[in-house]
This record gives sequence, C-alpha cells and structure tokens, in this order.
Amino acid sequence: MGLQDLIRIDTLCSFYKLEISFFDDLDNIGLIKLETFEQQKFIHQDKISDLEKIIRLHHELHVNIEGIDIVFNLIEKELKLQEEINSLKNRLRLYEDNL
Repeated sequence: MGLQDLIRIDTLCSFYKLEISFFDDLDNIGLIKLETFEQQKFIHQDKISDLEKIIRLHHELHVNIEGIDIVFNLIEKELKLQEEINSLKNRLRLYEDNL
C-alpha cells in the first residue's frame, strides 16, 4: 500500500466539514482504520464508501458514533446470516436432488 492509495484526513475534514476528532473517534471504536505517516493521518481510499455511509448516518439521521457502530455490526451479522442461508439452501438442494 502506497501513499497514492491514501487520502489525508485533513482534506476530508474540510470536504465534509468535520472535526479531526470525529475521525479519531471512528478509529478508536474500530469503524475505520487511520494510517499515520510523517505526523499526518490518512485513510485508505477503499474505505471512503463506508466513511460516507457513516457520515450520512451521523449528519442526516443524527446517529451518534456508538449507534453507528451498532448499525455496522448488525449489517455485518445480516450478511453472515444471508451467506449461511445460501449455504444451507445449496446443501438442501443436494439432498433433494438425491431423493
């Protein structure tokens, strides 16, 4: 991973009109991972879509950071359950085909 794949947090702060502490709080809770190079904080460009979802939840729905963490955990659990359902459906099809 090179610096060309990273976006400076201070750039995002001015673009989204947020304080740097917002990004620090997201990093502390584990919602995003900040990289530090030469005393500058960065986020990987692949995480911008997640970051934009977080910002929308925070600004438009007034969800606090702890609530955002819960929302993302529930979404992750839903995706895992959907994968498990698909796996079980495929196994069930194998048994049905053998009957």
